[in-house]
Amino acid sequence: MKSIKLVKSLLILLSAGFLSGAYAQTTDIQFTTNPGKESWGVFEVPKSDLTPYNGLHIKVGGDFALQFQALSQSNSGDSLGALANNFNLPTANLNIDVQLEDGVKMHLRTYLSSRHHTEAYVKGGYMQIDKLDFIQEGLFEDLMKSLRIRVGMDQVNYGDAQFRRSDNAAAILNPFVGNYLMDSFTTEPFMEISYLNNGIIGVIGATNGRLNQSPTPGDDGFVLFAKAGYDTQVNQDLRVRLTASLYNSNDKGTRDYIYGGDRAGARYYKVLDGGDFSGRFNPRYAYQTSVQVNPYVEFQGLEFFGLVELVNNGDSDAGGGYTHLGAELLYHLGTNKDAYLGARYNSVNGEQTDASATTEITRLNVGAGWFMTDNVLTKLEYVQQNHDGAAFDGGLFQGAEFSGLMIEAVISF
Repeated sequence: MKSIKLVKSLLILLSAGFLSGAYAQTTDIQFTTNPGKESWGVFEVPKSDLTPYNGLHIKVGGDFALQFQALSQSNSGDSLGALANNFNLPTANLNIDVQLEDGVKMHLRTYLSSRHHTEAYVKGGYMQIDKLDFIQEGLFEDLMKSLRIRVGMDQVNYGDAQFRRSDNAAAILNPFVGNYLMDSFTTEPFMEISYLNNGIIGVIGATNGRLNQSPTPGDDGFVLFAKAGYDTQVNQDLRVRLTASLYNSNDKGTRDYIYGGDRAGARYYKVLDGGDFSGRFNPRYAYQTSVQVNPYVEFQGLEFFGLVELVNNGDSDAGGGYTHLGAELLYHLGTNKDAYLGARYNSVNGEQTDASATTEITRLNVGAGWFMTDNVLTKLEYVQQNHDGAAFDGGLFQGAEFSGLMIEAVISF
C-alpha cells in the first residue's frame, strides 16, 4: 500500500512539474536556495538576490534518500537484539515553491515517505515577504533591503545546526548520515522577523510551542526565540560566521517540542530501543530555556562547524539541565569540491533534575562524501555511539552502544 501511495505521489509531482511550465516565465524563485552542492554553507538566504519578478511562478522539486545499514549493538545486560545488514526505508519529499508577488513567496514541503508515518503528510510551509510592493510600490523599500518576514507552520530559526541536518529525504546538505544527538528542530505556527545586512544577522520570533494544534482551555503557552550573529568573507580564502540563538518557553502548557518535533524519524534504524527516534536524546522538559552557539569557519578546503548548547529545565524547583556539544571538521577535495572527508564528535552530558543521576552520551562519525553531480550525493560513514553515566544503571541503556557502517545516497532537485 505504501508503494502504491508513493508511486501516485510521484506521478502527481511529475504532473505538477509539467503544469508549472504554463506559469513559469523565469527559472528561479526570488530569495531562495536551490538544493544541491551550490547551497553548501548557506544558512539564512541572503537579501542580495537580484532575480527579477516576472509574474506567478511555480517550482516543483523533490528529495530522495536511501541508506544501507550495517550496524551492531550491545549493552551490559546483553538484552539488545541483533541487527541485520540491509537497506532502510527509502524516503521522499515533495517541495513546492510559488512566487506569489514581487518579493513574496510560499514554500510547502510534504513527506511522501518517512520512517515515522506510513502515509504522505505535510511537514509544513510558510510565506516569506522580502518586499512590500504588493501593498504599495516602493513601500519601506530601503528598510526591506535588510528585513524579512516569515509566517507559517514550519521550522523555527533556532540555531544553525538545523541548516545542516537531514529533513527526512532532504539530506544533501548534511555531511553525515545522522542528525545531532539533541536534534533542535520543530515545526510550529510561528512568525519571525529577520535583519540581514552586511553580515549582521538578527532574528526575533514567537510560536505557541505546539506541534499539534487544538483550542484546549488552559493550554495557552508561548515561546520566544531569537538569534544574533555575524557572517563575513574576510578574504578569498577565509570565511567566518558566529551566531548565538535563544529559545525560551513559558509554563503555560506549551508541551515543548524543540527536541522532539521531527515527525519523520531518526536515521539509524532499530538501534537501542528500536523506536522511530532511536539513537537521539530528548530532555522532554515541559518548558525550558535553551541557548545554542555556532561557530563556522571556511579556510580554503577546510570547513569547521561547531555547536555549544545549554538547556535548562524551566521548572527551577526541580532544576536540571544538559550540555550539548558538537564539532565537525571537513576537508573538501578538488577545485570544484566534488568530494570531502570529515569527522563529527557529538556529546550530551547532564542531569534531568538536580536530584537525578548523570546522563552521558557520545557519538563519533567518520566519513566521506562524493557529489556525483551537483544534485546527487553519496556518503559513507562509520558511526559509534556510547551510553554511560549512573542515569542508565539497571536499564536498557546501561553500557549500551552501537557502531558500524552506513552508506547513503541522496538526490535533491
